[in-house]
Amino acid sequence: MIRTTLAHLHIAALSHAGLSGKNNEDRYAASSFQLSKEDTRPSIFAVVADGIGGHRAGEVAAELAVNYISMHVAESNAKKPIKILENAIHDASQAIAAHSAGKEEEHGMGSTCACVWIIENKLYTAYVGDSRLYLLRGKYIQRLSIDHTWVQEAYEKGIITADQMRDHPNVHVIRRHLGGIRLPEVDFRLRIDDNETDEESLNNQGFHLEPGDTILMTTDGLTDLVWDDEIQTLIRSKRDLKSAAEALVSLANERGGHDNITVVLLAMPRVEETVPKKGFLSWLSGE
Repeated sequence: MIRTTLAHLHIAALSHAGLSGKNNEDRYAASSFQLSKEDTRPSIFAVVADGIGGHRAGEVAAELAVNYISMHVAESNAKKPIKILENAIHDASQAIAAHSAGKEEEHGMGSTCACVWIIENKLYTAYVGDSRLYLLRGKYIQRLSIDHTWVQEAYEKGIITADQMRDHPNVHVIRRHLGGIRLPEVDFRLRIDDNETDEESLNNQGFHLEPGDTILMTTDGLTDLVWDDEIQTLIRSKRDLKSAAEALVSLANERGGHDNITVVLLAMPRVEETVPKKGFLSWLSGE
């Protein structure tokens, strides 16, 4: 793909360490492309990662995750998005594992990841861990991803109720992450309807986004403290994505801010917005 300086979607991102006093172990990046010299279709790729591990190891793992995944996608031909995303995440996982193997203070570090790749108006997603993806369409919000956590598995098996999930002692026990000895199983379920089967969710890859649709990518520092319906109301009440990102982070901090908080918002232009705004950098990244 070829990097471009104009994005065909509106983008805003913000990351905050929270109020616990710990380092910010979240990382994110977003970049815009055209597919090739011959194929000028626009593309945006974004990734969010939440690091795991003490002694600053988490932030190293998240940085490696974002860099390796972003580089792999940027160097691809974009012809098989799902396979490219799987290979990118596996490359990143191996890089994290290799890095941690040689340093005692970074042993066992890992990271979640959540990826969004939009080619024209087609949405492709991939994720590992408990960083989430949401779709906002009109007055509705849909959680596209499924947490890889102990409580999610217990809920699906009927062991605990939905109300018990949020305050359960195992709420932050994740079942999949990058950086382990084995390659993580990358999840490509793109859940548009809570009642659909896993196979139906997998078949949603390439989902057509409509004008005004907004994608939210976020780490659990937000979703631990702010409910889905509150997220929808807050984003739709703001005049632009930057204000919405700031408001989401502020609300999480008002409620304790016990973890790092990262939000990335990507919005399809509305029908009346036909020209991409100038001045957007081809690479947006942060910590």
